[in-house]
Amino acid sequence: MVPIPKVMKAVQIEQTGGVEVLHYKDIPIPTPKEDEVLIKNEYAGVNYIDTYFRTGLYPNPMPMVLGREGSGTIAALGSAVPRALAFSTGDEVVYMGNSAYAEYTACPAEKVLKIPSGVSTADACAALLQALTALTLAEEAYKVESGDWVLVLAASGGVGGWLCQILRTKGAKTIATVGSEEKVATAKELGADVVVIDRPGQGDVVKTVKDCTNGHGVAAVFDGVGKDTFERSLECVARKGTYVTQTQVSFLRSLDQMPDVYPIVIETCSERLSVPMLTSIYFAAWQALVMPVELKLAAKNAKIARPTLFNYLYTREEYEHYSDKLWKMMIDQKFTVRIHAIYPMKDVVRAHTVSVSMK
Repeated sequence: MVPIPKVMKAVQIEQTGGVEVLHYKDIPIPTPKEDEVLIKNEYAGVNYIDTYFRTGLYPNPMPMVLGREGSGTIAALGSAVPRALAFSTGDEVVYMGNSAYAEYTACPAEKVLKIPSGVSTADACAALLQALTALTLAEEAYKVESGDWVLVLAASGGVGGWLCQILRTKGAKTIATVGSEEKVATAKELGADVVVIDRPGQGDVVKTVKDCTNGHGVAAVFDGVGKDTFERSLECVARKGTYVTQTQVSFLRSLDQMPDVYPIVIETCSERLSVPMLTSIYFAAWQALVMPVELKLAAKNAKIARPTLFNYLYTREEYEHYSDKLWKMMIDQKFTVRIHAIYPMKDVVRAHTVSVSMK
């Protein structure tokens, strides 16, 4: 067995902010706990969620090594790693965890998966988080059936592209939106039946949906954009349909669009307000923000889902169930694994800059 060094290169942040807070530096190699696996990383995925931690949208103790998924080989096993997982040093594995922007990562064994023959370490890392997000959305947020018409927003993005491929295998009919002409061919190659360029003067998403579905609307909208498309998406949903958002952006209006009642709440919250006054303020806010959404949902008996991947993969059984389905799809269906670029770890600033620009 190759000796494990004491120090490694990693990308660490000591405070939140822009790309300037990303530091490529030497830090000690972690010692795996008894239920952890030490992985010598070959690849670390760069995902938009990493920017949430970098900017502080998702709070986390500092200092912090970024990265939520990686792949490589097992370098060491903790003393209490379950035998049922059948891990050995040298196994090629992929994982979802923390601190992947490093040469070595200590990860709970329950979050580590063996990479099957026929899937490379690069493809496994590139696919895991985004593809499992898409797969669980299409299985649990709304269980897509053969023949369903489905709308996928931002279909040329990571999760959107996986959704197009997965929906094709399910026999669904996919209407996809993209941001430019050059992305149309990509969306169609990935499985979209109809592609709309979602830019002013270039495509009418609602009209396209109505035309394709004889006015009924789609069974589900998978929205990777957020508040800017929320109300339009509700127009596209069929009666008893489902609107699924997998973005961090709230479906409620942004602060600059809130009615005048909201500055009252903010400006007077430090003063002593009577219960009737507070009740009036909150009721006015509910009327302005929540009630319009409720009415639009009630008009169609539509549903909203805002799921997170890790609640679908809460148990080891769920994690293995969906990862096994993913590997089978990748191998049997010859799924396309799109890797925009592979950067050396020292070029993390460039990788984050490109990642944000592609959102």
